[in-house]
Amino acid sequence: MSLPRPLLALTAAAVTTVLSLGTAQLAAASAPSAPSAAPVTAVGAAVGLPTDAQLRAALLTAAELGPDFTEVPADPGSSPEAEPEPGAGASPMAGCDTLRALLNQVGANGPSQTPHQEAEFDGPDGNPMVTESLTAEEPERLNADFATVTAAFADCHSLTFTDDMGGAVTFSVTPLALGEREGAPAVRIDGTISGVRLNGYLGIERLGDVALAYGFFQRDSDASQLASLYYRAAVAKAERTLGLQAGSTVAPGAPA
Repeated sequence: MSLPRPLLALTAAAVTTVLSLGTAQLAAASAPSAPSAAPVTAVGAAVGLPTDAQLRAALLTAAELGPDFTEVPADPGSSPEAEPEPGAGASPMAGCDTLRALLNQVGANGPSQTPHQEAEFDGPDGNPMVTESLTAEEPERLNADFATVTAAFADCHSLTFTDDMGGAVTFSVTPLALGEREGAPAVRIDGTISGVRLNGYLGIERLGDVALAYGFFQRDSDASQLASLYYRAAVAKAERTLGLQAGSTVAPGAPA
């Protein structure tokens, strides 16, 4: 069943979008027409931030998830000029204003100006699906972006999407502790499409000057063990590879 990908992967992409593009671009794009603002300053070359290569090395691999997992190739259709895939225009309805703004930004901008890497993996027959991204930013910008996603999680209790046939599909959104840290923002998403039960988990973690965004989606199951297992593995590998501690707000050697 391919339906969960355009619906649920869109939600995971929203988290990645705000962390890689920043709240300044988000606010500018979601606000009413206004005079053009100065472009956001690129921070990808900032001294001390991890490079794209370092972030790539810190992501999980298909082999680490298990022998039945494969990495999904980057979709060339995700460029701004490409036609959107079915369901890509769907957005949450009332009650999720912040998350709706994030979703409306998915695919609407070009490549990130910050160091950023992401990966998506499929289990057998596309079930489960795992997504992970790592984004490095300067502290003040990362503080704002992390706060935006955290607020979006806290304020949203249900998401209503439009499926491929134009029908409304509603998912409940519930906060939970996905990993070791109780304070790490995470939510569980539950819904049913055409009698098929869908279950997803989204989590974000701060590691100094790096934000980790994680998504896990499955069908015909609502068990959370695998979602938590892979999330913990993603955080542990990022900590080990980047030398950054989960929950820290400053990078090693940076002034407090």
